[in-house]
Amino acid sequence: MKARDVEKELKNLGSSERAKASKWFFKTQKGQYGYGDLFFGVSVPKQRDVAKKYKDLPLPEISLLLKNKTHECRLAALFILVGQYKKSDESLRKKIAMFYLKHSKFINNWDLVDSSAPYILGPYLLNRDRAVLYTLACSKNLWEKRIAVISTFAFIKQGQLSDTFKIAEILLKDPHDLIHKAVGWALREAGKKTLTEEEKFLEKYASIMPRTMLRYAIEKFSPQKRSYYLLKRG
Repeated sequence: MKARDVEKELKNLGSSERAKASKWFFKTQKGQYGYGDLFFGVSVPKQRDVAKKYKDLPLPEISLLLKNKTHECRLAALFILVGQYKKSDESLRKKIAMFYLKHSKFINNWDLVDSSAPYILGPYLLNRDRAVLYTLACSKNLWEKRIAVISTFAFIKQGQLSDTFKIAEILLKDPHDLIHKAVGWALREAGKKTLTEEEKFLEKYASIMPRTMLRYAIEKFSPQKRSYYLLKRG
């Protein structure tokens, strides 16, 4: 069971038409966030099927997949890793979480982050020190910052919201739209648990939040309440 076997299966499942569409969707042109990414053109359900077939792939082989230049190889690797994390004992979960952090530079698109951070790093840190998330939030790397905020979704599910708000505060002035969306999404989810806390955050920061971040955060509010916060933004 090797990384090259996974790559071969994914390549055989690919479609040139889907690959072309994926290059556009994931912004792979020069100057865009996905610049240089390659695609076989495989649907996500098929990638999940391949991941299930290779669910016991060893970590060294998963490492090779994560370093592959083709997007589907990296996503399949993360699907495998998530599956292994869920079924592992505490000792192996620690190993997987450390492996995940070591390979963070290869988790370099929003779908790769969103499909893995809340299912590996977030759960691992539930009952542990979370300083690493603050290090990631202060990184110069777009994807490490997104990992920081998306990992907190695991905390939100447990009603632990303070880290989401603290990381949101750190990222308030981040220039990238993908961070605006991620933070706004996290605030919205936190609000589902405790609307009072979300509104307290918005009262303090709505006037300076990027508009996209604010719109995501208030998406589920009533029209009147949305108008109120949008007027604060100006």
